[in-house]
Amino acid sequence: MKEGKVEKYYHEKIDSEGAMLFSLIDPDKSYLERGAAIAKVSYEEGADAILIGGSVGAQGSHLDETVKMIKEEVSIPVVLFPGNISGLTDYADALYFMHMLNSRDAYWLSTAQIQAAPVVYKMHIEAIPTSYVVVEPGRTVGWIGNANLVPRDRPDLAFSCALAARYSGSHVVITDVGSGAPEPAPPEMISAVAKACNKELFYFYAGGARTGQQAHDIISAGADGIQIGTAFEAGDVKKKIKEMVKAVKDAGKKKV
Repeated sequence: MKEGKVEKYYHEKIDSEGAMLFSLIDPDKSYLERGAAIAKVSYEEGADAILIGGSVGAQGSHLDETVKMIKEEVSIPVVLFPGNISGLTDYADALYFMHMLNSRDAYWLSTAQIQAAPVVYKMHIEAIPTSYVVVEPGRTVGWIGNANLVPRDRPDLAFSCALAARYSGSHVVITDVGSGAPEPAPPEMISAVAKACNKELFYFYAGGARTGQQAHDIISAGADGIQIGTAFEAGDVKKKIKEMVKAVKDAGKKKV
């Protein structure tokens, strides 16, 4: 599958800056003006792309209207990170066409993708082939997706998952410990996934990162980018985004 405009943008960013920061907005929690405000601050403070999605409730008019409002505030890609087939809107620039690689449920492995494919086709939106791997503790997404969670102390299993994604043609691998997880995955696991990807596909990390130091360590361990959602939903959002962007870019510079 050929790369689209957004994927090419990812390559340009990583080639020039070493790493990317994604601001993840869940329309079920931060919708309409609130979601647009977070996106605007993220863009102004240097985030590379806006992700839209969530495990529960990120659908319908809230999704459509939130994405439209965000598009009016930013000039960076707005990419869907759908929690289900309902998390689609043609107002975005692209979407991660995902399967949950370690789900026990055939629905998340293939049925949802079969149902969504004709909708995506008619929307003429850029689809980025993506393998999604849920790591302990998994939180809501692990429960919803009936995931066979990768144990935190088994980087070899995470390596095997990423290698399977690479061999089966994914363009992106995302590992996720779950929104609101108490801490990120161990650096040994992140390094193992990066090794399996071998710079042939993007490796984006998600979940548990709340501080600039944690974000820096995740990029230093080998991730090409980091998705931040929960940490941007409360408190001094501008300060937190600025801190995270700096940490990611400082770590990225050492990889260029």
